[in-house]
Amino acid sequence: MPSRPFVPWPDKVLRSPAQPVDAITDDIRALWDEMIEAMDAMPGVGLAAVQLGVPLRLAVVDASDKRGQAVRMANPEILHASIELRDHEEASPNLPGVSAVISRPRAVTVRYMDENGVYDRRDFVGLWATSVQHQIDHLNGRMYFDHLSRLKRDRLVKKARKLQAG
Repeated sequence: MPSRPFVPWPDKVLRSPAQPVDAITDDIRALWDEMIEAMDAMPGVGLAAVQLGVPLRLAVVDASDKRGQAVRMANPEILHASIELRDHEEASPNLPGVSAVISRPRAVTVRYMDENGVYDRRDFVGLWATSVQHQIDHLNGRMYFDHLSRLKRDRLVKKARKLQAG
């Protein structure tokens, strides 16, 4: 069980850009492990450190059929995004009980610092690409529903608050 709970929306940490990571330390590696544990427990296909209240540019993504394929990323940035879009129903443990279909580029090329402190780049396609973009949004202080129209976003948040109130 993760030691940190998911931060409830609209906590400030979810609306603020996360801080860059200077170096990969044992503390960062332990946080990545904790994030993977939390992601697998959801179950989900990605998690950003800010979702656990840690304002660092760290993310993990694992959209594999079997778990254990997580990509650990520090300071991820999208270098290229495909023109072709892909629709996927997205949600977040930070605002439980609601979801929305979001259109994002079907493929992205991402540059990030890996677990060895080396910058790498990787192409992500399909669900992997959707998850990476979702996590980078979190690191930039955005939620998936920020991609919706104001009316749809307001309805989604209202429904989530209603669910939380019981």
